[in-house]
Amino acid sequence: MDRRKQQRTRWLRNLVCGALIGAGAILPGVSGGVLAVVFDIYRPFMEVLTHPRRAVPQYWRMLIPLGLGWAAGFLGIAKGISAAMACSDAVTYWLFIGLIVGTVPSLFREAGKEGRSAAAWGSFLLCAAAVFAGLFYVSRVVHVQVDPNFWWYNFCGVLWGMGVVIPGMTSSSVMMALGLYRPMLEGLARLDFLVLSAALPGMFLTIALLARLMTWCFRRHYAVAFHGILGFVCASTLVIVPTEYTGLGEMALSALCAGAGFALAFFLARMEQRSD
Repeated sequence: MDRRKQQRTRWLRNLVCGALIGAGAILPGVSGGVLAVVFDIYRPFMEVLTHPRRAVPQYWRMLIPLGLGWAAGFLGIAKGISAAMACSDAVTYWLFIGLIVGTVPSLFREAGKEGRSAAAWGSFLLCAAAVFAGLFYVSRVVHVQVDPNFWWYNFCGVLWGMGVVIPGMTSSSVMMALGLYRPMLEGLARLDFLVLSAALPGMFLTIALLARLMTWCFRRHYAVAFHGILGFVCASTLVIVPTEYTGLGEMALSALCAGAGFALAFFLARMEQRSD
């Protein structure tokens, strides 16, 4: 009976994590790959992509709720996120900031499993600086606008695929800079065929092509790669901290949502510990 309860708990935990990762791929400034790392899903996912014959029999129970949750988060929650951002960008951002901050301690412990060399700390600093500078440039300096079409939606899918495989790659911020984000989000919300037929193949192809490269990095240079990811997480979280609020009410609601996100991340971590 206890075993069945543990399986249900893990299934529910993976379903929620999948939904959050899918939603994180849509939210500007948040990387779905980062959320996969902090929820301890990234490495099994990469193994499934690079060595499916060996990994699928091992992880198939995890893949089903993750896939269902991801579809719900990526497609089903798109309309909800669009509505939430229309009400308040700041509150929506703080919810995801709370989720990420709540998982940083476990991510830091994971990064140090094989030691913390000078090269690892250098990787952390370099990646953090590069990601922060890049996102700042895209969000504050570049003001290029394009007309949405099939090929630009395909480009958006490539960006999303990079965001899944490369933790810290916040593809939505690039889309916003090009004026593609809102048309893409609205297309996902209404399940537009043009958007789905262009974006999804580009995303899955990018994931398949980059998976082996990221797996090689983890196998050969675990500490350096993971500390680099830690730098990605810190920089991509810092750059999306809202600086403008409509009043004290929005600030209070933002703090409440940040606390709720932190509590949810803590609850998911406890669920994982109990299942283990």
